[in-house]
Amino acid sequence: MPKPKRNINAVAEATLTPPDILAPHHLIARLKQAAGKNLYNLDTAAGTTILAELNQKFRSTIWLRRGSYVVVDTASLADRENKLGGEIVNVVGDEKAWRKMSYWPVEFAKKTSSYAEDSDDEGPQMPPSDDEEEEKER
Repeated sequence: MPKPKRNINAVAEATLTPPDILAPHHLIARLKQAAGKNLYNLDTAAGTTILAELNQKFRSTIWLRRGSYVVVDTASLADRENKLGGEIVNVVGDEKAWRKMSYWPVEFAKKTSSYAEDSDDEGPQMPPSDDEEEEKER
């Protein structure tokens, strides 16, 4: 029997609105790779890679893609003696709203490439053809 629609909507709503403050043992990480069995390799803002388990309420409800952001609770699995570095307790749904929060890591700032900033460039250029390369060699 599938999950009730109200549970799915409640989980989806929780991912869209960012919390006002982030707990000290929570951190935002970028999904690097799915390791299987609800385990994910995550890149932290500090540059380290951790293995985290997906919380039960998100399983079979929300699917994660590489490059998406999640909130990891590093203290929840500290008492276990294993390789897990934390538990994914929230998924960043509305990335634009989350980026406006003060706790968003600077390392995950959105990188924009604008051709308007470069006055010399007129946009993307095609690579030189073989004839042009031969003329430069002469």
